[in-house]
Amino acid sequence: MELATIRDMTEALRREVSKVVVGQDRAVDLFLVSLLSEGHILLEGVPGTAKTMLARTFAAALRLDFGRIQFTPDMMPGDVIGTNLFDFKESRFVLTKGPIFTQLLLADEINRTPPKTQAALLEAMHERTLTIDGQRFDLGDGFMVIATQNPIEHQGTYPLPEAQLDRFLFKHIVPYPGSDEERDIVRRHGQRTVMPSIEAFGLQPVADLEILRAARQVVAGINLQDDLVDYIVDLVRNTREHPSLQFGASPRAANMLASASRAHAVLQGRDFVIADDVKTLALPALRHRIVLAPGAEIEGLSADQIVEQLLDRLTAPR
Repeated sequence: MELATIRDMTEALRREVSKVVVGQDRAVDLFLVSLLSEGHILLEGVPGTAKTMLARTFAAALRLDFGRIQFTPDMMPGDVIGTNLFDFKESRFVLTKGPIFTQLLLADEINRTPPKTQAALLEAMHERTLTIDGQRFDLGDGFMVIATQNPIEHQGTYPLPEAQLDRFLFKHIVPYPGSDEERDIVRRHGQRTVMPSIEAFGLQPVADLEILRAARQVVAGINLQDDLVDYIVDLVRNTREHPSLQFGASPRAANMLASASRAHAVLQGRDFVIADDVKTLALPALRHRIVLAPGAEIEGLSADQIVEQLLDRLTAPR
């Protein structure tokens, strides 16, 4: 597959998404990078900012099976992955598959369920497999998790543990739309109070899993020079040495940032990575992987500010 073909495909995806979702260009960019680099994405934003609609639109435009889990405090791991139930007619146990057996999975309000249920996603997100009662199931390379959480409500929520957060390629903070975008939203969707069906927008599929696989092979072969490898590693290692951080990013973060930078380069039509690719993705790739020291929290520092400090401090290769 040629770079121009991938660029045409992603531009067609943007056009299809824009039929449904107004604005959110940054979220769309990160979705595309996640798709091309086989990553998962965590969206944090207040209700009503099109997080669910964005996930549904991408699934429809890519002909991917879509599944949704609305997480609640009483959910158990079996509600996510499924369980073996005894069939009295057959006198044997039969697997009842959970909603995780899909391709594009929306984990809605993932922080509303207890850690033991959140942990049901760990193996699937890292290996794209599941183990149920000792039997292993393959979810396929089309499997992708899009998780959402509400930053406002904290009562009855369970913050995601570091091991879970580290599985996500990106954490994107979904902003409110601008005033012009919000007017467009009201003009386009203001005639109804419920979410319309995706079919009502006349979306045209522009790719499928086979095309996506071919594009990913191209992304994996994008040139990443040694000086940029050093830049990525130095950035990640500096998070572990920063005095305002209790814990820094893991080696997995460096691998994921390198892969995502390759995908971002392809979206720009290049067959090589430059420092700007890394800089553009560093914030969403690292903000959820670092833990502030207590003193830094008291001072009002944020994870975003620390990452920006490190980017300013490190000399980027030319």
